[in-house]
Amino acid sequence: MPRLTKIVTRQGDNGTTGLSGGQRVSKDSLRVSAYGLVDELSSQIGLAIAFGIDEELAQMLQEIQNDLFNLGSDLSFLEEDKEKFSIPQIEERHVARLDSIVDRLAKDTGPLKNFILPGGSVGSAQLHVARTVCRRTERGVISLSQQDKIGSFVIPYLNRLSDCLFVMARFENKQKNISEIYWDSRL
Repeated sequence: MPRLTKIVTRQGDNGTTGLSGGQRVSKDSLRVSAYGLVDELSSQIGLAIAFGIDEELAQMLQEIQNDLFNLGSDLSFLEEDKEKFSIPQIEERHVARLDSIVDRLAKDTGPLKNFILPGGSVGSAQLHVARTVCRRTERGVISLSQQDKIGSFVIPYLNRLSDCLFVMARFENKQKNISEIYWDSRL
């Protein structure tokens, strides 16, 4: 477990930051942007939990937040540095766990009858916000992957997570006995 001894270092005052392997890069680099988006996504999930969502979902989401710290760690190292350091990374088991959650919750929510509008309960609406941030994060990570190598399970994990957040939003509304709001294409 890393120890943070100092929060303010002043080393980033010139617009650069240090990757976990020690390299200095611009704060607007694709890599820094990608793990920054992961951090934003975790914060949006934390807000959903703070809104008092279903306890089962909250537990699942806290595990996902831990995964997202692993994902941020995965992205904060260049691939060649991962051999030098023992770091947490996103693995196939993390993707499989998301698939399992989606399958389990989808049994409770039932099939989609139409496109649904984000909303309903506050928790469900926030899970939809997290879902859209997840899609933006995925796009940012894909941009990085076209420039640099990244972990092989990072993109599949983010792709599954957005699906998982969608099903969780539906599940939250069901738990709160709030009907889904269907898209009306005639309006």
